Amino acid sequence: MKIRWPMLIVTGMLLAGCAAVPDKLSAPTLPDRVPLAGLPSHAGAEWPDAHWWRRYDDPQLNQLIDMALKGSTSLAEAQSRVQQAAQAARVTAAKSGLNVNASAQLTRQRLSEHGLIPTKFLGFTWYNQGDLGIGLDYDFDWWGKHQAAVESAIGKARAAQAQRSAAVLALETAVTRTWFDWLTDRARLDLARQRVAVQQKLLDITRLRAHAGLISSDEIQRAQSMLSGARQQQTIFAGSAAIHRAILAALVGVAPMQLPALEAHPLPHLHAGLPADAGIDLIARRPDIAASRWQVESALRGTDVARAQFLPDISIKALAGFSSIDLGKLLDAGSRTFALTPAIHLPIFDGGLLRANYGLSKAALNAAIAQYDATVVNAARDVATKVLTLEGLRLQRRQQAQQIKAARQLHANAASRQKQGLTSAQPALQAQNRLLLQRDAGLALHGQALTADVGLIGALGGGYRTTPPDASSSPSHPDDSP
Repeated sequence: MKIRWPMLIVTGMLLAGCAAVPDKLSAPTLPDRVPLAGLPSHAGAEWPDAHWWRRYDDPQLNQLIDMALKGSTSLAEAQSRVQQAAQAARVTAAKSGLNVNASAQLTRQRLSEHGLIPTKFLGFTWYNQGDLGIGLDYDFDWWGKHQAAVESAIGKARAAQAQRSAAVLALETAVTRTWFDWLTDRARLDLARQRVAVQQKLLDITRLRAHAGLISSDEIQRAQSMLSGARQQQTIFAGSAAIHRAILAALVGVAPMQLPALEAHPLPHLHAGLPADAGIDLIARRPDIAASRWQVESALRGTDVARAQFLPDISIKALAGFSSIDLGKLLDAGSRTFALTPAIHLPIFDGGLLRANYGLSKAALNAAIAQYDATVVNAARDVATKVLTLEGLRLQRRQQAQQIKAARQLHANAASRQKQGLTSAQPALQAQNRLLLQRDAGLALHGQALTADVGLIGALGGGYRTTPPDASSSPSHPDDSP
């Protein structure tokens, strides 16, 4: 019996190559909940919806956010990254399929009279060459390399979509916080103006009493100092309101003069609270967590691609067409050409390139897992900070409300005594000044609480919602919105 050496050589090559293939990595175990145990949650607290800012019932805020979402350059940049990733996924998918190409060419060439075969023996110097053909090229994906590459590209596209959602949420919360800061400044500015008026009256009374010799002139200096302090506060709040208006214009993407007319109104009530299922549901609600999870999925598929490089690559090429130097006979049966080329490629000596590439893919996977774990921890810290801040502000506002109530009652009592002629106007004005100070402190706390309220909505993912990727399957449409 003859020994078929070529078959033995090929078999040996296959066995030698396959023996060095690394084991397929299993899907990593990722945290499926965010550690939020022990944080206070509120009964009936709901997750924010996609238009969460409408809960504040503020048409001006709605208009500002609509303008920001339409005109933001940062969102345009994020959207371009999404489209780029989606197109990259399509390119990867297209490369893994069957490629069919048609070709047609016509060549007119002059032969050298002093060439290998002189033209005098051929009987012609010029000739035409016509070729028509269709070819196909197909690479068999027996080891799942192409499928893994497509899934890795889709994972990157999904991550880009989630990152865009994170950019949208950041813009929405920034506009809302700045708007509430502007409203707070305007409300405190109104109180500062009232304080200036009260301090001016107190200064006038102090001067009259000092001129009458009832008090020392030092009291005039003290009253002037109090008036200067009130005016300084008025200037501070006016400047802060102007700054926040400029920030709003920048966030919206227009010049400050192009902003719509902004009208101040009382600060809205707070609505946000921590849902009871936040620990579990936050994994799918935070766009940064979703992006990190898709990056892990993409990196895992990247290891599959690197592993498949160790295995034989089997492909087939075929060609059918016509070729003739007589254009009149180009389509005759005798001008037909056919070719069939099956091929197998197996790396044997690569200088360690395949193992280095595989090690690089594993390092990328480990980095993606570490990034995911860090994102989950950061999300827990973010939510916990916002919740505890809101709880602390809620208690402070309750205590401040008691102080405002007491100051209002003292002012009412002083005003009543003045009306009855029992005292001068000075005690009532002093009581009014203390009431204005308490109300200002209450407004400051209210503004801080609104900022924390918006921060908690952002920490809860806003209106984002997606299904985390499963290790056994990947989405097939990278351009779908999450």
